[in-house]
Formats: sequence, C-alpha cells, structure tokens
Amino acid sequence: MNGITKTIPKSEGPQAFERLYDGSISEFEFHMAGKAQSPRLNVGDYVYTIFDHEIRGRCKIKEFIAGHTNPKSGKPRVLIMVECPGEKLDLTIPRRGHQGTRYFDGEGWPE
Repeated sequence: MNGITKTIPKSEGPQAFERLYDGSISEFEFHMAGKAQSPRLNVGDYVYTIFDHEIRGRCKIKEFIAGHTNPKSGKPRVLIMVECPGEKLDLTIPRRGHQGTRYFDGEGWPE
C-alpha cells in the first residue's frame, strides 16, 4: 500500500476533502515537485489524504503527467491524477499535516 501523503488545507474547508470521496467527481489532480515521476511511486499506488491532522482516506493513482510548472514559482512539477471516489476511513489515523509530498507505506491502514 505504498504511496504519498498530501494535506488538504483547512482553509479550503471540509468540502474540499469530502468531494474526493462522495462520488461528485471522477478524478482529481494533485501535484509533486520535480521534472519526472518519482521512481518510488507508481500507477496503482495511493495518495493518502490528510485533513485536520488525520489521514482520512486514500485515492488510487491512475496517471502521472510530466511537463507542467508551478504557476507561482515557475519550477517544474508532475501532476498526479487519482481515481475518485476514493476509500474513506471510518477510524482516522493521526498524522500531522504538512506542505508538499511525503512518502508513506500505508502503516495503520486497515486490511
């Protein structure tokens, strides 16, 4: 269950998190710094979503799209397209929110 964690900013509100899991959208775009996909991350891995300092769900990665740039900094980034709706947890996993991307091995995710 390898993947990465991404934090949904609290300023975007709980609806930003919920739409990943409520069936209202079929895909979502996360991003990761760099020119190319990380060799540690593959299609079929997961983006685990953090909201309010808890991992609350995960979405399966379906595609990487290289060749984009961050509109604020101009630095390269890769888009990570995930399938929605994702899997939402009933019992959340405590995890401090963060900026950027962190690798995660799925520890604590129920089988």
